[in-house]
Amino acid sequence: MERRRVVITGMGVVSPVGNTVDEAWNSVKNGKSGIGRVTLFDPSRLEVQIAGEVKNLDTEKYGISSRATRKMARFTKFALTAAAQAIADSGYTKEELQKQKTGVLLGCCIGGIDATSEGFRKLDDPAAGPSRLPPLTTPLMISNEAAANVSIYYGLQGFSWTLGTACASGTDALGLATDVIRSGRCDVCISGGTEAAITEFSIASFEVLQALSRGHNDEPQKASRPFDKDRNGFVLSEGSAIFILEELEHAKARGAKIYAEVAGFGSSNDAFHITAPLKDGSGAALAVTEALADAGMKPEDIQYYNAHGTSTHANDCGETAMLKIAFGEHAKKLHISSTKSETGHLVGAAGAIEAMFCVKAIQDSFVPPTINLDNQDVEGGCDLNYTPNVGVSAEINAAASASLGFGGHNGCIIIKKYQD
Repeated sequence: MERRRVVITGMGVVSPVGNTVDEAWNSVKNGKSGIGRVTLFDPSRLEVQIAGEVKNLDTEKYGISSRATRKMARFTKFALTAAAQAIADSGYTKEELQKQKTGVLLGCCIGGIDATSEGFRKLDDPAAGPSRLPPLTTPLMISNEAAANVSIYYGLQGFSWTLGTACASGTDALGLATDVIRSGRCDVCISGGTEAAITEFSIASFEVLQALSRGHNDEPQKASRPFDKDRNGFVLSEGSAIFILEELEHAKARGAKIYAEVAGFGSSNDAFHITAPLKDGSGAALAVTEALADAGMKPEDIQYYNAHGTSTHANDCGETAMLKIAFGEHAKKLHISSTKSETGHLVGAAGAIEAMFCVKAIQDSFVPPTINLDNQDVEGGCDLNYTPNVGVSAEINAAASASLGFGGHNGCIIIKKYQD
């Protein structure tokens, strides 16, 4: 039996670089950073006082009332807003979606840490205590709340799953959604990633792990600098990117516009360390080669690679080594960029927004830049073409995006130009 093909028919995003697909893409395309000083809380006790915050989010613009969002954690507000955009973009109405074999599959790493932090604050407050905990603390803090609320809001009674594989969550969610559609379990899947982990507790936790970029509180837009000699950690960010994935014939039958096709997916584990990647990149390379095999493609069929590119020494060197294993000599010809240089690290949503940028790169025949790449770390092994500081025009028929997470989780998705 011929394998069912999966296409993208809708997209939506909430991010530090914009709260629509066009706004976010234009920011990244033009090298505009979304990193700034933290405003969600007073960061004065922290060494790191910068992050990539979502600003000026208007949920009511998408028909989502403030009354409804008051009962949601921040990461859920993001997912529901991005889902509303994607559904509208796809041409579906709520009633039409309910008639389809529709599922929801989201990636999320940390979940409602804002609700958890607030709960602990009340618990430790002598004037409050256990009886003053907000009643919805439990449903707000659990990571499945975003997917559940999307299902509830749209009345979708198909499967509603949450996948947590650290920083690979968004990529793995899209890959698993693709496999589920291929299997025939559903025809339409609302899929992507969401995260809202900018709290004092979260930043402090990453700070003591020595994972965050330091020394840039007065120049936050220069903090995320993948593959640069002066990089010293990632920048924590937040947001959501959601796709409408659809079986090809189902999409064609309703006359849907098709952005691109999801061609392949691969997943692996380093089986090495809870936070550090394999230095030689061999574990992550398995995910890329598996994605290529799943797509029936050769390394030279890929023109653009959106890097995980976190701006940490361990990731950037290991990922470069991985590219040389997975793509061989073609790695030297690849257009590569890390859009985390503009967006910061959206953790469980990172792979989803980076997949969205791959779709736009194909659509616009344009490779977005890696900004702040002023002194490339060639001596450290980062010696490929990372598109420093200025984007370039290029014919892109297929793009790959990999996400490499704590716990050794690796995921890679391949997106290609749609051809009937």
